[in-house]
Amino acid sequence: MARDTAQAHSGAHPASAVVRPMLAHESLYVGVDVGKQQHMAGFVSLTLLQRHERFEGCPVLRFANTREGFRQLVDRLHDYVPLEQCFVLLEKTGHYQNALVDYLLDLDISVYLMHVHRRPRGLLKTDKRDALNLANHLYNQLEKGIQVADKTQWARSAVPPTSAATRLKSLTGHRYELVHESTQRKNQLTALCDQLVPEFTQVFRDPNSPAALAVRAQFPTAEAIATADLAQLCTAKGPRRPSRQEMEHLQQLAIQSIGVKDPGRLQGLVFEQRQLIRELHLLQEHLAQIDAEVACILEHAREGRILLSMPWLGLSSAAAILAAIGNIDNFASAAALKAYFGWAPKVIQSGVSTDSATISRAGERTMKEVLYLVAIRSVSGSGAWAPLYHRLVERTCAYDERTRSYRGKKKVVGRVAGQITAMIYAFLKADADMLAKTPQGSEPPPPMLYDAGIHQAHRAGAYRTMKPAVERGRLIRLAKREPPTG
Repeated sequence: MARDTAQAHSGAHPASAVVRPMLAHESLYVGVDVGKQQHMAGFVSLTLLQRHERFEGCPVLRFANTREGFRQLVDRLHDYVPLEQCFVLLEKTGHYQNALVDYLLDLDISVYLMHVHRRPRGLLKTDKRDALNLANHLYNQLEKGIQVADKTQWARSAVPPTSAATRLKSLTGHRYELVHESTQRKNQLTALCDQLVPEFTQVFRDPNSPAALAVRAQFPTAEAIATADLAQLCTAKGPRRPSRQEMEHLQQLAIQSIGVKDPGRLQGLVFEQRQLIRELHLLQEHLAQIDAEVACILEHAREGRILLSMPWLGLSSAAAILAAIGNIDNFASAAALKAYFGWAPKVIQSGVSTDSATISRAGERTMKEVLYLVAIRSVSGSGAWAPLYHRLVERTCAYDERTRSYRGKKKVVGRVAGQITAMIYAFLKADADMLAKTPQGSEPPPPMLYDAGIHQAHRAGAYRTMKPAVERGRLIRLAKREPPTG
């Protein structure tokens, strides 16, 4: 791409001419209003503001969402300043900005991303105004150091995702959709079973299990089950449960079934069930292929091995977390990652009349669901976080004498989810810092993985902060010591 830019300039100016940028000694701030077919770029700098007196009068450029359009934008940037002095801000509007972001990052141009800016009601909206608003917003933040009260309006530097995160992004998104479609098909098949053979669930607890679907595919109606040979029924279900006696009981239930008897309606329901079973099998086959690919990616990625070393994270949850993070350098602190995952506290205070703390509704919805399931799994049974969970429940939750259980346990789950997020951030950030300090061309040391003994020593107070990987031997020795008493 740099060669493309050089060729564009060599064609635009004679070889003997020296191209000198107009604003060579200052920074240029560019806001891009993203569109599907075309983008609008607005340019703001100290000199441009002095020349045009207000940022709404600064120059703009409309360019196509193509390679030629991107070259046109970079040529205009070259006319103003060297590329290393350019700072570009875009809003996260779906996927339309991804190609431009990748193009600019390949040219080592500083790119910033921001959530969609809220326009005041009644304000005239145009592509030019939006682009210049973004450019002025970035100018105020970087050049003037003006802070914003709303953190969602903070422009953050775009760091390219890691190779593993890039591959997992589309896989986890597609898997999420397939799981929802699979659940939808199962619900439809359950409804059909309630109409065709309502007594079926007295033998098969799950009417959508592989054995149940095999029987339903060959014997879709109550009449077909009642008149079938018992040996054929047992062969259809396979070698596992239910037993032969239970299958004989199913035949007796089918004889007296209250399912649909109308021939025309039966024909339509059987046809629909046959297609839904095939669709469900296809979805499950695709899910198995995705899981195999995800497992291969995580096994060969450093960050994948780090997350899989934590026993409360499975393949799908670890893949979803890495895909959502992209690059741990995108987050300045563990608190920023918590907010992105949707597990940051929201405090409301006003004098002495109002004082409450809840979980913020902001954050990525998918990750909020994933972290909730991870937290529930980590505190169940003898999980690593179970002692903390039970201690906090007894301390912070009210006990209901009527139900003999504690109320408000979800806030403790939120606390555990926040601490799990902080641990994930600490491990990934430590590994990223270690890789950054590794000389280029040399083999990096293996990543530091989660160790239950070290975690227990940390909880017991043997040491207070996560140590670098070079001190792993000393940490292991600490973890093997007996926890302090008293």
